[in-house]
Amino acid sequence: MGVLKWITRILGLLAVLCLTGLIIVVALQILSRYLPLSYVWTEELTRYLFLYAIAFAAPLALLRNEYINVDLIVTRFPETFRRYYDIGVYVTIALISALLIKEGWTFIEIGRAQMSATMPFQMSVIHASLFIMGVFLLIMSLVRIGFLFKNKKNPYETTYGGEL
Repeated sequence: MGVLKWITRILGLLAVLCLTGLIIVVALQILSRYLPLSYVWTEELTRYLFLYAIAFAAPLALLRNEYINVDLIVTRFPETFRRYYDIGVYVTIALISALLIKEGWTFIEIGRAQMSATMPFQMSVIHASLFIMGVFLLIMSLVRIGFLFKNKKNPYETTYGGEL
């Protein structure tokens, strides 16, 4: 099994774990309204789990081409033009991802001096979600560019959905 397949499986598993944890924490938060127990950390943990769920799932959506795409004009052009257009889009995403990595690292450095309000860890752990998302978005955009340059079908791309 290739490295990319392992990365996608791990990212998928982590996204599912974050979403599952988010659902459990929100359910606990709702139940605590009717119980004599009060949890002050549930709202904060919900935000953190949501950030990490996005950080793990966004690169998978990019690789699988699951983002919303308005291609009303682009589909009227020849296939070669569309391929170069897609390369331009993914190069732009790669550049923005590189910027996200740089600024995410700065954000991690800032968070080392801060502690979470209700959770027992540094804010740099939370701020790392931006850095992680940037790294994997960069990797997935480079993979997409590679498929486009080789004029090879992306085996990870989903085929469901369609035109309206």
